[in-house]
Amino acid sequence: MKKKVAFVCIHNSCRSQMAEGWAKKLGSDVLDVYSAGTEDYPEVKPGAVQVMEELDISMSEHRPKLLTDIPNELDILITMGCGVECPHVPTKHREDWGLEDPSGGPIEGFRNTRDIIKGKVEDLITRVKRGEL
Repeated sequence: MKKKVAFVCIHNSCRSQMAEGWAKKLGSDVLDVYSAGTEDYPEVKPGAVQVMEELDISMSEHRPKLLTDIPNELDILITMGCGVECPHVPTKHREDWGLEDPSGGPIEGFRNTRDIIKGKVEDLITRVKRGEL
């Protein structure tokens, strides 16, 4: 049975979107993947879309979502490090990845964040497959 995982940050416009993209590409056999934000935002950051597309992960159709747009019960809730709290979201496991937001910086910052997220998603998938989560 797949685990429901959600990646959450404030706007769901960059880090959580990249995490969703990686998790869907790498872990669709063990994860049902969602991402959301706690505040409304008009678009996914173009830098995030660009650096994911460099590795053939299309996010051009992605739009920011709110917590109310995803399942209200999860197995795993990952916050991105923006101090966002999700006390009303029932989940079996929570963790914070403490990622810096590359928004407003050079494209290299988006690439670095993308690569860090990939490693964290790979680790998450490994832990799920081992039955640790």
